[in-house]
Amino acid sequence: MGIRWLQRLIGCLVVLVGIWGIFPPDSAIALTEEQKLFNEAWRIVNQAYVDPTFNGQNWWRVREKALKRPLPDREATYAAIEAMLATLEDPFTRFLRPEQFRSLQTTTAGELIGVGLQISTDPKTGVLEVIAPIDGSPAAEAGIQPRDRILAIDGISTNQLSLDEAAERMRGTAGSAVHLLLQRGNDTPQELILHRGHIEINPVTAEVRQVQGHTVGYIRLSQFSAMAPTEMRKAIQILEQQGAEEYILDLRNNPGGLLQAGVEIAQLWLDSGAIVYTVDRQGIVDSLNASGGALTHDPLVVLVNGGTASASEILAGALQDHGRARLVGDRTFGKGSIQSLFHLSDGSGLAVTIAHYETPNHHNINKVGIEPDRRVLDAPESLMAMGTAADPQYLAALELLHSPIQVATSAG
Repeated sequence: MGIRWLQRLIGCLVVLVGIWGIFPPDSAIALTEEQKLFNEAWRIVNQAYVDPTFNGQNWWRVREKALKRPLPDREATYAAIEAMLATLEDPFTRFLRPEQFRSLQTTTAGELIGVGLQISTDPKTGVLEVIAPIDGSPAAEAGIQPRDRILAIDGISTNQLSLDEAAERMRGTAGSAVHLLLQRGNDTPQELILHRGHIEINPVTAEVRQVQGHTVGYIRLSQFSAMAPTEMRKAIQILEQQGAEEYILDLRNNPGGLLQAGVEIAQLWLDSGAIVYTVDRQGIVDSLNASGGALTHDPLVVLVNGGTASASEILAGALQDHGRARLVGDRTFGKGSIQSLFHLSDGSGLAVTIAHYETPNHHNINKVGIEPDRRVLDAPESLMAMGTAADPQYLAALELLHSPIQVATSAG
């Protein structure tokens, strides 16, 4: 009996070993370091992505095919991750190389290390121009002015650089030097040596304006960074103290940022009710609401355009649906999805779509955008003209402020 029992046990073990060899568990596979990084990215998408069908494909098969191919170096791994994400056909779910991931984190955090220049590319000439130096930054202290043209950064012509590449080259270690070749008007180009420093970006600019006997609070919000709600609260409180009777909130060319920042800013303008509904991969609908009471009930007009996206659309849609504000400008971008950032072990990262959102009246604006209450296609000729008498959309907002408001129907 004992010998037969032992023989059966040995036979079972042999069978189990054979099965183990054919179907090894994931932990038993001897993955290379490059395969481990790829697998890390695959698992994040597998657990978090909003579409449980992964664009109608077998997500396990995608992993299996990728791990059968050689990944000889980190660049090949990055390419494999990018190819994997491309199969989702979702432009907002994307791979971020280490420098891109750091740059995005510093932008949303509201601070960076650099020279403190807001830059743009002239659409007619392609030349890199200064929009404005940030107050208190090395650039401001050096006397750099709006409209100055940046011809080279550390000896590299800006004609060879994208806008993101130029911005990245001006960031760096605090105290380190960067050489800029600048030209003002038709003057001879001059080289300036600036030393990078810690810069806190204030996403909110605000001022009181006297317009035809009305005291108007003008607020421009450039991004939804971590510090944006605090700065917006300060701005409203100061404008209220200065006697503001009505407001213009300028969200044009605001690409969004942190969802939570958008919700918290909406709470500053709304007494109660839903701000946004989110729909996750299980189809579960959740809402983020206002409940603390608005800081002001004064009339409000919001300026929007095709560059108003994501968290900006959440804020604009909530204010419009609740009848709290009327929108002026052009149709918004139409980004109705929410992304989260995920850190990978080598310093790179992923931005992954985790949910879709709807406005309080359950409008899904993805790829559609929000239609303003008054559409004004004539835009300011330059960024410097925004919010001035040379800005047709701003003038239309002032006109609308002084006309009777029609409150929208129920929201929420």
